[in-house]
Amino acid sequence: MSWDDVFWHVMNFALPAWVLSLGITLWGSFQFRRQAQMSWLWRWLVNATAGIAVLAAGLVLTDQDGKMATYGALVLVCATVEWALQMWLRRRG
Repeated sequence: MSWDDVFWHVMNFALPAWVLSLGITLWGSFQFRRQAQMSWLWRWLVNATAGIAVLAAGLVLTDQDGKMATYGALVLVCATVEWALQMWLRRRG
């Protein structure tokens, strides 16, 4: 396997977490309107990191990439992280 193939495998593994976290972060910015207190880019990075951790845990636990249970957990974790960030920002300011 060449380095090009490794790069694309890693990108395709992480892409669902990145896209979902971007969508949830933008929705959270629209829904709660708390962008002035914390940049959407930082919230996106926190959500993406949590999402990639969920995908990695799903890969380790199920020995397969792309299980529907892993994607369901990805949605729940990213939404919960965004909600927790919004509640933290609400209490903080």
